[in-house]
Amino acid sequence: MSNSSSLAAQSVSTIRLLSVDMVQAANSGHPGLPLGAAPMAYVLFSRFLRFNPQDPQWPNRDRFVLSAGHGSALLYSLLHLYGYDLMLDDLKGFRQLHSRTPGHPESHITPGVEVTTGPLGQGFANGVGMAMAEAHLAAVYNRPGHALMDHYTYAIVSDGDLMEGIAAEAASLAGHLKLGKLIYLYDDNDICLDGPTNLTYSEDALARFAAYGWHTQRVADGNDLDAIEAAIRAAQDETERPSLISIKTIIGFGSPGQGTSKVHGSPLGAENVKKAKEFFGFDPEATFVVPAAVQEHLAEAGQRGAQLQGEWEKQLGAYGQEFAAEAAQFRTAFAGELPEGWDAGLPVFTPADGALATRQASGKALTALKQAVPFLFGGSADLASSNEMPTSSAVSFQPGSYGHTNIWFGVREHAMGAAMNGIAHHGGLRTYGGTFLTFSDYMRGAIRLSALAETAATFVFTHDSIGLGEDGPTHQPVEQVAALRTIPNIVVLRPADANETVEAWRVAMTLPKSPVVLILSRQKLPILDQQKYGLAREGVARGAYILSEAASGAPELLLLATGSEVALAMEAQQQLELQGVATRVVSMPSWELFERQPKAYQREVLPLTVRKRVAIEAGSPMGWHKYVTDEGTVIGLNRFGESGPGEAVLELFGFSVANVLRQAQLVLASEPAEIEAKEVLS
Repeated sequence: MSNSSSLAAQSVSTIRLLSVDMVQAANSGHPGLPLGAAPMAYVLFSRFLRFNPQDPQWPNRDRFVLSAGHGSALLYSLLHLYGYDLMLDDLKGFRQLHSRTPGHPESHITPGVEVTTGPLGQGFANGVGMAMAEAHLAAVYNRPGHALMDHYTYAIVSDGDLMEGIAAEAASLAGHLKLGKLIYLYDDNDICLDGPTNLTYSEDALARFAAYGWHTQRVADGNDLDAIEAAIRAAQDETERPSLISIKTIIGFGSPGQGTSKVHGSPLGAENVKKAKEFFGFDPEATFVVPAAVQEHLAEAGQRGAQLQGEWEKQLGAYGQEFAAEAAQFRTAFAGELPEGWDAGLPVFTPADGALATRQASGKALTALKQAVPFLFGGSADLASSNEMPTSSAVSFQPGSYGHTNIWFGVREHAMGAAMNGIAHHGGLRTYGGTFLTFSDYMRGAIRLSALAETAATFVFTHDSIGLGEDGPTHQPVEQVAALRTIPNIVVLRPADANETVEAWRVAMTLPKSPVVLILSRQKLPILDQQKYGLAREGVARGAYILSEAASGAPELLLLATGSEVALAMEAQQQLELQGVATRVVSMPSWELFERQPKAYQREVLPLTVRKRVAIEAGSPMGWHKYVTDEGTVIGLNRFGESGPGEAVLELFGFSVANVLRQAQLVLASEPAEIEAKEVLS
């Protein structure tokens, strides 16, 4: 064995055993994947990956995603050994409270982690989004002799990733889009957590991916570094198809339990760790060992990357001399900033414009934003015409026309959400995606990870209630708004009219580190007169505001509402005032933004002295009780809807002026009551 081969083998063993020591020290984790997949990771990081550990955000770096996020110990070992700001003490704190090495990779915690992964299949789809971003940015910015954006997206994926439905959605999209710079290494080890994959997984995965339009290869021996290298080079040579390389590995290689599910998700145990170290020629008693020669050898990749970044920055400077406007836009986009005057063209509506569905207002706002913010990149899951998004296939992101900003995701809601996360994490773009609110359930895993990772992405959900009507209860959302509000670090906005919708988009474009969910109506809603009532711009940004104050003195009753029900509250207020009831209407488009306001503002909008309150929202009442107090009530929906004209369905379930008045009188008479059971549940 040559010195270089010996050093490579020792490096692979070091990666393996650092990972094993991490899992053993934590007495928790997944040692099997690092032991089996370390060779492919070594080849990728040492021979291919372009990165600078001193600047993990270099725009033109190659992206690496560990989709099999349970193997996080492997990724942390790589980041430490290749020079990122992750110390040996960080590795020793694996899976411990407040450590920088959590159980699954988290991008906002650990430098060098590109995207938060863990739930299987998510990272697979994240990588597709990253490759889409690279293809788009290359088409927009690159010029002859100037390649500002020219990188690969790599991932290590597992059997479990390929079983997940989200991976099928994402793979189909990637194949259609001909993302030739997307290369996935498949850790093909025949084992899942419960046992051998042949109990559940018997198709020819490579044939399936070939049918999706992927370039596929097999590497028979996962320890053959040169064969892995040759396969990656062949994948790079294929420029019009994404690549999947099946690399046959042995899970837990070198340990007594290798090749079995026993090493998948449990520490090896002290004695088995010693035996594994003996197998690889390491001192069985020593822990967290990094030979000096290995450290020096692995540092070379980062040094090359630093040099590549330096050359790229010189190229960026030369590019700016020739293409000043494009360079300025590139820098603005990757800084996470917005162009000057980006919101100057946002529409302002008056009652003279006539009633408008909030989905229509959203479409007008989005059109204005895309003209002002050229790096706004997104689309719909085959519902663009219903979501009021750009629809022309002649100007969409497609092979041969990657420069367009409108994406046709197809009927792939789950993959769309995860691809959006990949786009957002890539940098240089703002992203959005749309579908019907009821289908947000398909996307929940991706939305949750977006919130966890503090990602700025905008999820646009239309057809927001039983008011959509004839499509019936399969498409009428009831519990979705409440469910979305339960996700930490998310901002849900259900605007009441066209102007609130515009302001909701303003929030979405400016809110850092939180995904924003826009909940929009199918049916037309009246435009509230801002010359007469509260201003949407200030009110939406604060989450809730006094839309219409009591005309007959200090309020004795509060009507709280969101979305289409705000207009209903306004109608009811007029009737209550005629009856001598001083009534305030509060529009509450976002609970989350309201909760961030100072207590003084919250009490100004919802005075502690006014406990008679009625909340109105055409969905689950869950959560509203904290705002209505024990002397108030909620007009909501605790059952599925009905098929019929939207207005008739709303009337059936008590979303009418008559029922608001009835409930208000019950509250005022100190008889708090929800909608009568026979009305709600029949």
